[in-house]
Amino acid sequence: MIGPWTRLSSLIRLDLDMTLSERNIFFKAAIVFCAISVLLILAASFLIAPSYSTIIVENTHRPYGFFMGLFNQAFNVNYLAVHISMSLVVFFSLFGAFFIYSFFEQTSATEILYFAFFTISFSFEVIRLIMPMSLIYSFPSLYMLIAGRILLFARNFGIFSLFAASICATGLEVQRTRAVVTTTIVAALAITIGVPIDTQSWDTSFNIIYGYNNIFRLIEFVTILITVISFFIAINIRGSKEYANIGIGLLTALVGRYLLLYSDNWAGVPGILLLSFGTWYACSKLHKIYLWL
Repeated sequence: MIGPWTRLSSLIRLDLDMTLSERNIFFKAAIVFCAISVLLILAASFLIAPSYSTIIVENTHRPYGFFMGLFNQAFNVNYLAVHISMSLVVFFSLFGAFFIYSFFEQTSATEILYFAFFTISFSFEVIRLIMPMSLIYSFPSLYMLIAGRILLFARNFGIFSLFAASICATGLEVQRTRAVVTTTIVAALAITIGVPIDTQSWDTSFNIIYGYNNIFRLIEFVTILITVISFFIAINIRGSKEYANIGIGLLTALVGRYLLLYSDNWAGVPGILLLSFGTWYACSKLHKIYLWL
């Protein structure tokens, strides 16, 4: 009798030579891209950081939400803290991409490609610097519009990639990887193109204001919830309790993501610890699972 692990192992062996080499080439290219983002944010820091104490932002408000509301009551706005949070997630994208490549260079794991997409998506957070830079250099509103849509796409693509990873964990075949990636891109694009963007206002965490924001926050929350639940469902399908640990790790990482992306004070900076630990923990458990194949 052929069990689920035997079937999965057979699928991987059939596709290993092509997929593993192509995937590693992508990882290397991603590391280069993330390194460029790190250089950009380092260069911009010398231009922008000294000006934060004098920046006065009009048409803006503080981030909202239950947890953000608590932080807003306890901490004042600090643009330097926002800048450090942005810098930390960009550095995380570089080190995270390098870690994934080093850890999985010789290991074929279906879900790790989508974990990499999630990690790499943070390199686009450098785009948020266009908000304070526009106050200094008066960028045209078109630049703000393009930047806002690129950033929205990257964030949605990162979350949807984790959702795709959870679906793979519940039994999606390796041969459908290209179709899943294409579907994920289309889904992120559909949201990005259709959302109205107010290029004249943003909140104090340097996040531009999007239309239907409450609806898309709900979509993001539901997607995250389904993603975590799917990894717990994978325990029965794949026969490994490590998938529960992967779900816990990703939930921890997503809490850190929330703090880093939406806080406008020092309370968000420790989120890098949650994001880093959660991603490492999930990837290490995934690596452990595939070592048995």
